[in-house]
Amino acid sequence: MAFFKVPSCGVLLLLFFIATCFLFQCFAAEVEVNQTARLLVDASQGRLIPETLFGIFFEEINHAGAGGLWAELVSNRGFEAGGQNIPSNIDPWAIIGNDSSLIVSTDRSSCFERNKVALRMEVLCDSQGTNICPVGGVGVYNPGYWGMGIKQGKTYKVVFYIRSLGSVNILVSLTSSNGLQTLATSNIIASASDVSNWTRVETLLEAKETNPNARLQLTTSRKGVIWFDQVSAMPLDTYKGHGFRNVLFQMLADLKPRFLRFPGGCFVEGEWLRNAFRWKASVGPWENRAGHFGDVWMYWTDDGLGYFEFLQVGISHTDEVDTSAVLPFVQEALDGIEFARGDANSTWGSVRAAMGHPDPFDLRYVAVGNEDCPKKNYRGNYLKFYDAIKRAYPDIGIISNCDGSSSPLDHKADFYDFHIYTSANDMFSKTHKFDHTSRTGPKAFVSEYAVTGNDAGTGSLLAALAEGGFLIGLEKNSDVVAMASYAPLFVNANDRRWKPDAIVFNSAQLYGTPSYWVQQFFRESSGATLLNATLLTNSSSSIVASAISWEDSENAKSYLRIKVVNLGSSSVNLKVSVDGLGPNSIKLSGSTKTQLTSTNLKDENSFMEPNKVVPSLTLLENAAKDMDVVISPYSFTSFDLLRESVSMKMEGTDSFSRSSI
Repeated sequence: MAFFKVPSCGVLLLLFFIATCFLFQCFAAEVEVNQTARLLVDASQGRLIPETLFGIFFEEINHAGAGGLWAELVSNRGFEAGGQNIPSNIDPWAIIGNDSSLIVSTDRSSCFERNKVALRMEVLCDSQGTNICPVGGVGVYNPGYWGMGIKQGKTYKVVFYIRSLGSVNILVSLTSSNGLQTLATSNIIASASDVSNWTRVETLLEAKETNPNARLQLTTSRKGVIWFDQVSAMPLDTYKGHGFRNVLFQMLADLKPRFLRFPGGCFVEGEWLRNAFRWKASVGPWENRAGHFGDVWMYWTDDGLGYFEFLQVGISHTDEVDTSAVLPFVQEALDGIEFARGDANSTWGSVRAAMGHPDPFDLRYVAVGNEDCPKKNYRGNYLKFYDAIKRAYPDIGIISNCDGSSSPLDHKADFYDFHIYTSANDMFSKTHKFDHTSRTGPKAFVSEYAVTGNDAGTGSLLAALAEGGFLIGLEKNSDVVAMASYAPLFVNANDRRWKPDAIVFNSAQLYGTPSYWVQQFFRESSGATLLNATLLTNSSSSIVASAISWEDSENAKSYLRIKVVNLGSSSVNLKVSVDGLGPNSIKLSGSTKTQLTSTNLKDENSFMEPNKVVPSLTLLENAAKDMDVVISPYSFTSFDLLRESVSMKMEGTDSFSRSSI
């Protein structure tokens, strides 16, 4: 993905499945004893918000996938991270025993063509004789990604490939980090004839205890030579059986995202093209995926997280492909689209079908590049991609890297990519960024936004509130802003390459930052109806508001939602007046107030206090079409007014729409 302000990135495929002192300086004018404001809402007229306005952007950064969303517990499962040359480093694998009991090395004897490196273990000790193996045997262990989070009662599937010159007796175990506590174990016994050639072994381990810092061991007390390759350990209870870590995926599902930008930005192209993500090497059986070193974020990934789509623009951070030589990259892009959308009988669609997905994916948009507009070859390469993709797939929307928010683009595009990483004050001021953008031409895809720097820390309330104001601006300008997504999405606390991030995790814990919780205020906005709303204040510029009408499909109830961000240091007495509703159209029972605030603007969540800054939900006792409410200082407040279904006139039409969508 492209979460950062580093010079540029490559082509990506977008999948759409369906501290505080400076703040007081910035807003010193708002510190008044009695702040008052009026919000006038016309509920009889509205404009439909795009179905795809708010979504998510995933990139392999901060170990978001490898050691994160992807539930694989073993790090460097194919022993390829040390490179194709041998002998090689097998880190983080480590040896159990010493050089008098075993010799561990690597060779290129694997049965998998794309990753030939295998682990060779020559066991010198035995269960009897003069060189007795130590208690528990000798072998190797893998600590996973800063410890494997093992939970009591859960079952884990361990798969590995083995070859031996003789019979084998292998203990496969989940243990504590020092190997002294056994959480689960299985004994693999096989004759020499059974393992004379590479053989796949699968076993299930049920954990009898919980340990957030566990490891996987392969040990033996039998003398001989054994080879291992492609060692995998996965919990059985992944999200809907698709291989995703349940709790992390559920946090994404809770956002109700309407699109997924995937598989990333800078990760896709690499610092150098030789380390770019090559989608063709990442499909097919996981055992035969080559994996690669992501030299932008500086770590190895086995590419087990099924990257089904990929495009490469022919530009990396450091080297570019000349436009005259870019056609092979264009063909790579077309092949990638065929993999996503092609018929199951097509060349690349058949590969997708063989992986268990015969139906095409809902791929609607392709971004050509990532932060690449200033690059020398960008426009020439972009046009090659644009023309070729449009010829083959005229319905696909093409996204340019060049900013069209202030002046028209000088090239063809359906959308333009807009990124913003900035201070809280500047982000909040960008509430009005798109107010005066041309209403004709390509629409904006705000694919990366976040407050960064001292204002943000590792995820502060201040950052979240400023972003909330910005999102209200995007919502109100959703006629010219088609999509928006926060970045970065995930961070493993053990490898923080960027801050802040929406979701923080380690092997056993997780929490959402305040920025994550702000996104929840907008999860019903996509496809809802934006209502005409006018905010009148007595001098405050630290408050912004919007109003939408939406329908809860689960209980078939209609709501009018008013969202208010107050980035000032004083409470605001807000008088809400809603026109266009009949008498008694707002129901007291079922109307609610949700508020995100805290005692300090720089407050953050943590593993120790995961719920320090989270929304609180209460009943709204004075719910009515005319009501007086108090907006707390430094807060994001949402009022959901339960109402009867009403007819409303949609902007730009002579027709009427029933209820909120």
